[in-house]
Amino acid sequence: MTEATKITPELLRAMPLPSPDGATDKNARGSVLVVAGSVEVPGAALLAGTAALRAGAGKLQIATCSSVALHMAMAVPEARVTGLPETPKGGIAPEAVELLCERAKRIDAVLLGPGMMDKDAVAGLTTGMVKGLDGPALVLDAEALVCLDTLREPLCRREGRTIITPHSGEMASLLEIERDAVEADPLAIAREVATRFQVVVALKGGTTHIVDPDGDCWFYESGNVGLATSGSGDTLAGVVAGLVARGAGPAQATIWGVYLHGQAGNRLARSRGPLGFLARELLAEIPGLMAELAQ
Repeated sequence: MTEATKITPELLRAMPLPSPDGATDKNARGSVLVVAGSVEVPGAALLAGTAALRAGAGKLQIATCSSVALHMAMAVPEARVTGLPETPKGGIAPEAVELLCERAKRIDAVLLGPGMMDKDAVAGLTTGMVKGLDGPALVLDAEALVCLDTLREPLCRREGRTIITPHSGEMASLLEIERDAVEADPLAIAREVATRFQVVVALKGGTTHIVDPDGDCWFYESGNVGLATSGSGDTLAGVVAGLVARGAGPAQATIWGVYLHGQAGNRLARSRGPLGFLARELLAEIPGLMAELAQ
């Protein structure tokens, strides 16, 4: 069985991100569609979308609940924002699937899940998008993960072009096992899911384990407790989506995204203190970290 490789700056420099030359325009840097948010948690879409741009994506679209779409458009003027039908519980309605799949035909990476509420609606939306998306890479986070046990066949057909970013509780729900079982051997659990569903897994925790469908695996253990804060996972998912849109492979984008997210937290821990920095403060650290690793 393949040994897990530690994620270090040397490893990342050996797998450099795609770097557009000075003559390219924003279209060459890739486009991201973030499907996220709810009436109660609209900010998750803002965090994830901004993170995708900070990771270097050229174009951003955000699709969220119609009642918050105008506010989102004003908060993220860099994005094209689409208002979607809402459920009575304040989530994105499953009937938005057709529109989203049509929109995604011209997109390089789709992120689905941050801040989404109404579990039944999220399950319907996730099912429709996993089955309906053909071209773009797909990043699944948060509530979008809970119904994946019913989507093994369509996920396998995507042949590794799907990335999932669960914490141990979400992984336990996906597999219908106890959280303690996940935390007892997170690498083995991540391997099992990556192989079974043919996805790249980033199983988040004190040490984050990344496994691709072939069983290759990596780990990052240099983060800090300050990253365990509201919105931090939305930021990570957005960074990964942005890197995929730029042309990084799914495993490469996940490895880089986990490292950039963790190191951004380390920088804030030094400048702000180990606890109390905010997920939105991570965003501004990403471009500088990428530039340093490109040297």
